[in-house]
Amino acid sequence: MKFLTRGKVKDLYDVDESTLLFKFSDRVSAYDVKFKENIPKKGEVLCKFAEFWFNILSIPNHFVKRESDTEIIVKKMKMLPIECVVRGYFYGSLVSRWKKGEVTLPEGTNTTLAAKLPEPIFDPTTKSEHDVPINKTKALEMSLVSEEQYNWLEKASIEIYKKMAEIADKAGFILADLKLEFGILNDQITLGDSIGPDEYRLWPKNSFEIGKIQEAYDKQLLRDWLTANEYQKQFDDARERGEDPIAPDIPDEIIQKMTQRYVLAYEKLTGNTL
Repeated sequence: MKFLTRGKVKDLYDVDESTLLFKFSDRVSAYDVKFKENIPKKGEVLCKFAEFWFNILSIPNHFVKRESDTEIIVKKMKMLPIECVVRGYFYGSLVSRWKKGEVTLPEGTNTTLAAKLPEPIFDPTTKSEHDVPINKTKALEMSLVSEEQYNWLEKASIEIYKKMAEIADKAGFILADLKLEFGILNDQITLGDSIGPDEYRLWPKNSFEIGKIQEAYDKQLLRDWLTANEYQKQFDDARERGEDPIAPDIPDEIIQKMTQRYVLAYEKLTGNTL
């Protein structure tokens, strides 16, 4: 098996002419910064969540089988250069972009923090070191996808979000948003990459309160700590100076809490124990 590349979270290996192996690690990144600390159990949770979602969603995907607690085999395909983000709540970067006039919301949308949107919206980005939000016009101008592909991705992504949100709701969670990736396999658009708490925001229903920062059962817990301690601003300032941001040490409390919440979310959503 040939090693191909190391991503922020997973390592990729060439298995044969038609399949790859994804090895999920305990590594963590946030705001495009990689941290030296690991989050115990994270790789196992991501791996088994990927297996769960790929098996339960009724849409063609590249999943073949789970190889171990941290590895899955997937089919090779040509990935589309677009990240398909679906937002169901007024939260995250959507808030700041709306305040800057960079995004238009449907008339009558409640713009209180964490308010549910009238309908989920498709809010894609480019796939790059620093993802850039785009709309249909921009995606076509950049030749990222064809108009037919864009329309298909928008419809499919929203349908997947609604299905996953329904499953999360039954488990006592709110799925606030979701990031999906697709590729082309045998001339068909196919769901790919992985799906887990690095690709969505998950909030417990019993502590949800509109107008406030929500309790995160995903990577947002780390982002919130970084923002509260002004590290996000330091990262942005460093990039403006043309420097690489320096990652701070993640406190043990945050590491332990992330592990606990990743595991709890997996067990509640899937009904399986880790």
